[in-house]
Amino acid sequence: MAYENFPSETGTAQAPVKAPKANLRALVTGGLLVALLGTWGYIIYDKNKNKEAITQKDNMITTASQERDELQKELENATIRFDDLKTDNAKKDSSLMAKDNEISEKKNRIQSLLSKVNASQGELAEARRLIRSLNGDIDGYKMQVEQLKGENLVLTQERDVLTQDRDRIRREYDSTQTSMAAQQAVLRKEKEDVLDVASTLHASNFQIQGLKDLRGGKEKVKENAKKVDKLRISFDIDENRIATTGNKDIYVCITSPDGNPIAVEALGSGKFNTREGQEKLFTKKLDVLYTQGQKQTISVDWKQDKFERGNYKVEVYHNGFKIGEGYTGLNRKGIFG
Repeated sequence: MAYENFPSETGTAQAPVKAPKANLRALVTGGLLVALLGTWGYIIYDKNKNKEAITQKDNMITTASQERDELQKELENATIRFDDLKTDNAKKDSSLMAKDNEISEKKNRIQSLLSKVNASQGELAEARRLIRSLNGDIDGYKMQVEQLKGENLVLTQERDVLTQDRDRIRREYDSTQTSMAAQQAVLRKEKEDVLDVASTLHASNFQIQGLKDLRGGKEKVKENAKKVDKLRISFDIDENRIATTGNKDIYVCITSPDGNPIAVEALGSGKFNTREGQEKLFTKKLDVLYTQGQKQTISVDWKQDKFERGNYKVEVYHNGFKIGEGYTGLNRKGIFG
């Protein structure tokens, strides 16, 4: 508001009137606005700094978790490689026993470091160093085993100890990794696949004969296809200390000389799937009661109305894998053959 001096009727000039309260109010209001803007700016700045710190911490946690997962995978690979070495035939001596203890202690130390949910960078670095050392120990162990292979002795006792160690490590791993259930399932599946393959049986020493049935339940070996009533197939199931005792499905597949599989549904033939995902015809399915760690001889007869002249191939499958095969030939001889 402006103030001016006007001459009074009496001709005497009046002094101007000032507004100090209005000026003070403007100064106070301006100061409050500046303070309020400064407060808002500080709040926004502080919030951004906190958000940046939280993001950095989340990235550090994610990086540490990924590094721990990678180290866990490396440990699993080293454990599987070590278990595979123990299935080799070699003589057990004191140096190998000492190396077993060193490797077991190192594996336990690595597992204890990786089992920590909030493992520090220093602990992860120690785990990585120990894994490199563990792989070096396993390489040295492999060289010792290869040197002892020539003595051709089965390390039965050692394999049993390693089986117990494997089960113990699995239990410890399952009990400590509660916060990583999904990854646990994947790792367990990989281990089970390895054990499943290792438990597959193996067949050897095939003997295949053509037989003619005689009176009184007697039989006679024949090579003349026209005189053969049945094929007798025998083979050995080799010892396997990984496969558990129990009934095993064994599939016998016979291929005729013309290259076609022999399968008669009325006589029990059917289909199964191989590990490659292919559907395959089988001639006969055997339910074999297998005893862990023992060799067993299996014998099966296949009888049909007529056998063609030529070579017959016999394949044996277990667990989706072909575990052995054999051949026999039926020919045409003279009238006395």
